[in-house]
Amino acid sequence: MYGGGTVWVPGMCKLERSAPGSEYEERQTYLKSCREGKASVAVQRFKGAMVSRSRMKLWMIRATTTILLWTCVVQLTALGELWGPRVLKGWPSCFTLLDSPPSPTLNHPPVIAQKIVLPPKRVYKNNGYLMVSCNGGLNQMRAAICDMVAIARYLNVTLIIPELDKTSFWSDPSEFQDIFDVDHFITSLRDEVRILKELPPRLKQRVEQGMYYSLPPISWSDISYYKNQILPLIQKHKIVHLNKTDSRLANNGLPMEIQKLRCRTNYAALRFTPQIEELGRRVISMLHRNGPFLVLHLRYEMDMLAFSGCTHGCTVGEAEELTRMRYAYPWWKEKVIDSELKRKDGLCPLTPEETALMLKALDIDPSTTIYIAAGEIYGGARRMASLTAAYPNVVRKETLLEPSDLRFFQNHSSQMAALDYLVSLESDIFIPTYDGNMAKVVEGHRRYLGFRKTILLDRKLLVELIDQYNYNYINWDEFSSSVKAAHENRMGKPVRRRVTMDRPKEEDYFYSNPQECLILPFQDQSFSSQ
Repeated sequence: MYGGGTVWVPGMCKLERSAPGSEYEERQTYLKSCREGKASVAVQRFKGAMVSRSRMKLWMIRATTTILLWTCVVQLTALGELWGPRVLKGWPSCFTLLDSPPSPTLNHPPVIAQKIVLPPKRVYKNNGYLMVSCNGGLNQMRAAICDMVAIARYLNVTLIIPELDKTSFWSDPSEFQDIFDVDHFITSLRDEVRILKELPPRLKQRVEQGMYYSLPPISWSDISYYKNQILPLIQKHKIVHLNKTDSRLANNGLPMEIQKLRCRTNYAALRFTPQIEELGRRVISMLHRNGPFLVLHLRYEMDMLAFSGCTHGCTVGEAEELTRMRYAYPWWKEKVIDSELKRKDGLCPLTPEETALMLKALDIDPSTTIYIAAGEIYGGARRMASLTAAYPNVVRKETLLEPSDLRFFQNHSSQMAALDYLVSLESDIFIPTYDGNMAKVVEGHRRYLGFRKTILLDRKLLVELIDQYNYNYINWDEFSSSVKAAHENRMGKPVRRRVTMDRPKEEDYFYSNPQECLILPFQDQSFSSQ
């Protein structure tokens, strides 16, 4: 056992002997080796324990972080209807334009990194739900939407996103969100009125079953009518549907906060969809490349002529066709119309031939680019010949853009009108040849943007002067000087809105001159008496 060689101790240490006869030394060496081995094992075990604890701690941190992140995601998802679309689109902050100088936005690209600031929600006791169905063309519906927002705010009710007219002459199937930025509309007005895209499920089911009250409000009503007549109906039935909205709120005699809310809705909340806005910017950029441009709202489409009964300059066949069309639409109540008498009273849109004479008399440069904001002109190139001969740079959206740019807008007259609306706002001069809804609403919007030049034609005087010139009763100089003098103070400058007591249809339209909301030029702090 103690001879030379190697000694194995099971489960212990390997003992090597270099020479026999030194038992004490061997034992000491053996014990030392064992002590060192045990210490090494302890160190290894300690290191292993520390690694396990570190891994456990890291796992705990990861698990806690995951739980916190998941909680945040759930909370954000709950708020997604209000915040999600705005965050994704990077919208600018919503604010009341009435409290700051207005400035156009179409000429400037959107700011990408701007902080989103929402107005605080208005807290109020909800008296019920208001549904509305708008009637008419785009600008008739636009003004009605502004009225309905003001009414909903005054009655402390929840407004459901308005339904747009799909049964008018144009048969446009567009929904609200196809024309207007619906999320911006809702969030930018949330400090005034609660607006929902649709009724809550339980109430929606009631509507589907026909369990709601529907009526057309009385035209040109004071706000007290809605408080005394409509509000009790909402409180009784919970849901009231106003099935007509055009001209249902008075022009004048309303509280200042109502008038300003109408403006805020029109000029800040009703923003067109990003697709329409982007295409509008492209058209405006194209037009500006050739210098200042003029927008001519030439209301000489077939439906307008049939509705108004104005056939001056038309062939016998065309006049008969327009008359047949007027009789075909039962809601066009006026059937027998004396076209020439109506024209002499200034109640007809100017013809393209009359328009060319008017522009020349006002010394509009022949090289000026003229953008036609209108649908298809009745009579086509034949009726446009005089105008295009005098002003060769006559363009339309269809001539400026590729067919692929407009393919999504085809058969959607309201979306096409929205594009014309944007271009009209940004033009250097805007001239409507008839005072329809678009002419009035664009006029008011241009006043709001700083009284931009808008030539408001005196059609009754114009047709008289044109007839005198055509029959050689006056020469060109006399004709031109008379036209200029008649329109010197009809350029969209500040004027007081005309009020006609007990005859609201004869008053100046609120949306053509929203004087309660206008910031007067620095050099002119008072309205003229006109």
